[in-house]
Amino acid sequence: MELIYEKSKPGRRAAVLPRRTVPAATIPSELRRSAPPRLAEVAEPDLVRHFTELSTRNFGIDTGFYPLGSCTMKHNPRANERAVEVPGFRDLHPHQDADAAQGALELMWRLQEILAEVTGLDAVSLQPAAGSQGELTGLLLMRAYFEDRGEHRSEVIIPDTAHGTNPASVTMAGLELVDVATDERGNVALDDLRAKVSEHTAGLMLTNPSTLGLFDEGIVAITDTIHEAGGLCYYDGANLNAVCGISRPGDMGFDVVHINLHKTFSQPHGGGGPGGGPIAVRGFLEPFLPIPAVTRDGDRFDLDAHRPLSIGKVRGFAGPFGVFIRSYAYIRRYGPRLREMSEAAVLNANYLLKHLREAYDVPYDRICMHEFVVSAQSLKRNHGITALDVAKRLMDYGFHPPTIYFPLVVAEALMIEPTETEAKETLDAFVQAMLAIAEEAREQPDQLHEAPRSQPVGRLDEVKAVREPVLRYLFEGHPRRE
Repeated sequence: MELIYEKSKPGRRAAVLPRRTVPAATIPSELRRSAPPRLAEVAEPDLVRHFTELSTRNFGIDTGFYPLGSCTMKHNPRANERAVEVPGFRDLHPHQDADAAQGALELMWRLQEILAEVTGLDAVSLQPAAGSQGELTGLLLMRAYFEDRGEHRSEVIIPDTAHGTNPASVTMAGLELVDVATDERGNVALDDLRAKVSEHTAGLMLTNPSTLGLFDEGIVAITDTIHEAGGLCYYDGANLNAVCGISRPGDMGFDVVHINLHKTFSQPHGGGGPGGGPIAVRGFLEPFLPIPAVTRDGDRFDLDAHRPLSIGKVRGFAGPFGVFIRSYAYIRRYGPRLREMSEAAVLNANYLLKHLREAYDVPYDRICMHEFVVSAQSLKRNHGITALDVAKRLMDYGFHPPTIYFPLVVAEALMIEPTETEAKETLDAFVQAMLAIAEEAREQPDQLHEAPRSQPVGRLDEVKAVREPVLRYLFEGHPRRE
């Protein structure tokens, strides 16, 4: 495929722009271009074909199975997109007066109430724009709570299976990270946890089910241990897709929960957004939630910015409103049957695990939740085939690769999440591909080292790409490929 610049011919145009009406003299000299922008000069058909061709090279949930562990890449109902396009929602301005935005504020308030019920907690802020920002917001709440009490607690305990954003959020919140180990069954090692807890412990950050796809068997003992030391328990809700309507973080003993609306409750994501990471808290933490808070007084809804203990805003305005509409519509379509979503996700994951366990190593031999981790360690030891080789070869079978090499406690990890929206036929096709790859590892290992072979780009030298990044093209009259 030619680069768009290689198709360029001087003088060709895809559009005719209006003549400039602002005199050049009114634009400060430092803002004027010293040379015309380097744009390709092509006719409209070539421009349309170029971007259409590029679009066919993207892989997404609309084009195929996307079993990316811990990211819940589920199908998003198109009915939700139509709800977002309702003019009264679509055309709202962020500065709209509350009196003219009552419908939007009511939707937000009702979504908050639903999320409080789902998590088993008392109050919710929709403001955080992503799970990672929800983490940071929750930690800032915890820090503000202890500062208000006059307590100096600076340590946050995190398991070695945690999402990578957890330790980053701890650092950004100005707190200190303390690691806790995982035991032989994939649970938090309780003896290690008890040894790490002290008077400096602000709290614990835990994902449950964990990134191993396992529900922690000692969950109540974990939260009790932290509370007995005076700390707070934070629940990373990235894996809430496994337990909605079945169990609630608040009932497990957690004080703060973030919810990934763009994973659990139907919001297209990937490529940087958009997303939503609301925070749910126990009542004693509500005064510290971000402002403005969406409130209700009888039949009127408002934005309350007068909360002296609040940590302040964590993003502009009241949050990503389009995300709220999609999630609200998704939840209302399930209604009281929301647990069916989680039950199907868990069923699908265990179905895959059962069929793959003979061909791949299972590091923790337990019933999994919505996702699971297998390992290519035996393939590597016996045939020189790594998790990366398996992932690359899957692309030739038409599947997006699962997460690999995470969590770090499993060597040659393949982390697989089917979600609840995939049919049995899709799961069976994925199983056949994975089994075929395991057979190829035994019979034709060199073939896997060369994968993928059916994609526009073959196997890349990823080490070289990291060590010698090419961040932009160099222009010397014509573009030069590196």
